[in-house]
Amino acid sequence: MAMNLDDLLRKGSTAANHRPWPRTNVTAATWNDATAELVDGTLQLLGLWGEADAVHMALLDAARQTIGVITLACPDRRYPSVGLHHPPALRLERAIRDLYGLEPEGLPDQRAWLDHGRWELRHPLAESPEPAPIGTDYAFLPIEGDGLHQIPVGPVHAGIIEPGHFRFTANGETVVRLEARLGYVHKGIEGSMAGATLTAACGLAARASGDSTVAYGLAFATAAEAALGVEAPPRAAYLRALMAEMERLANHLGDFGAICNDASFALMLAHCGVLREKVLRAARDAFGHRLMRDRIEPGGVTVDLTGNGVRAIRSVANEIKARFPALVDLYDNTASLQDRTVTTGTVKAELARQYAAGGFIGRASGRAFDARKKPGYAPYDRLSFDVPLLEAGDVNARVWIRIREIEQSLSLLTQVLEQMPQGAIRVDLPPAGKGCEGMALVEGFRGDVLVWLRLNADNGVARCHLRDPSQFQWPLLEAAIEDNIVADFPLCNKSFNCSYSGHDL
Repeated sequence: MAMNLDDLLRKGSTAANHRPWPRTNVTAATWNDATAELVDGTLQLLGLWGEADAVHMALLDAARQTIGVITLACPDRRYPSVGLHHPPALRLERAIRDLYGLEPEGLPDQRAWLDHGRWELRHPLAESPEPAPIGTDYAFLPIEGDGLHQIPVGPVHAGIIEPGHFRFTANGETVVRLEARLGYVHKGIEGSMAGATLTAACGLAARASGDSTVAYGLAFATAAEAALGVEAPPRAAYLRALMAEMERLANHLGDFGAICNDASFALMLAHCGVLREKVLRAARDAFGHRLMRDRIEPGGVTVDLTGNGVRAIRSVANEIKARFPALVDLYDNTASLQDRTVTTGTVKAELARQYAAGGFIGRASGRAFDARKKPGYAPYDRLSFDVPLLEAGDVNARVWIRIREIEQSLSLLTQVLEQMPQGAIRVDLPPAGKGCEGMALVEGFRGDVLVWLRLNADNGVARCHLRDPSQFQWPLLEAAIEDNIVADFPLCNKSFNCSYSGHDL
């Protein structure tokens, strides 16, 4: 009999001071029950992370639109593996193992993930880290079959991009398997957050993935406010939404052009690059920084919008509205582009649901999830916008989701400016009780960004976990490229545009 999330949470003891969603401490049997519901599809995995003596799992009950966290104590440093039965948890458990030394019992893939054998300490976030052994080569999955060959790509690439290694197994030009090796830009952000002030930790969160600095800053600030039981002022909420939509707009324009460029249509890259640059300049004029970094903090925002900023945003929005439809027609009516993008790199709907894929990757494959709608947060509950949805799951579908989201963001910018309330842009933060915890789910341009944190009595950070949407999207890229030709990998990869930095943290 299927068990919904509320039933599951009632089987544990509720942790006090966890907001806005409940967290319960559970037994290994209940932990296994949750895993079974993930396998059945009743629940979806939002996050899985560790501490020195416990593991946490954030769950979504999609049918009831409820969220909760379960925690399993690990006094013997072991816990039942979720990844043994639910593949989306595999890399998360490997990362927990590398950082904390907690052993997922039955984990089918025993290879290190973040630890490349170059750290000075083994299990650096454990209570008692150990001296690191000499590193060994990474063992890629074995291959068998006549006529198969391997093509190694990266981690250093031809371009100013982040490092990642891709190991292709191909039969002629057809990709039989792709295996990614990531972790090259692991920065120890979560370890650095321990003991930091809220302001310093928010700055670290905003640097987890540079193209999502607004989304991460907003997610951290919202989680901190939840832990403290405060809300940012209404004007601050609208300013945050304005920044978030400008970030979404800039990134989608950049991706639209870059995908077309990887299909040898450089003209689109040039046009979209111009529009993206105009958005970034408008952000600079409005908020004093092209990427709007460090403009969001717990309690509100650090800068208000002036008349010049309003004019800059209205001007760029009007220019994109005037010029963008012609670019969409150009994409739609260029046969050479359609030949490259249609039916290429397909993500099946069942995989998107299994991996709880967010953003344009999930929505292009039929998963209708947008954190701005459900669970929702201010001021989107007072704004009108649609969440585009397609079923094809190919490169073309991911392009069209971006196109429609650009149109929605332009509408949202107008609504936010028209409805912008007057008033304060921040509130003072109250002192926290020791152990206050908060969690937030914010819609970045790639999908939902999750932040969970626990505070010290002095409002410092005791523990913080960040989860990028790329955590659940990178494995889908490996599935999408199968049976495509090697030459289509750059196109598929760009249509995903997963974050290396946000994944590696």
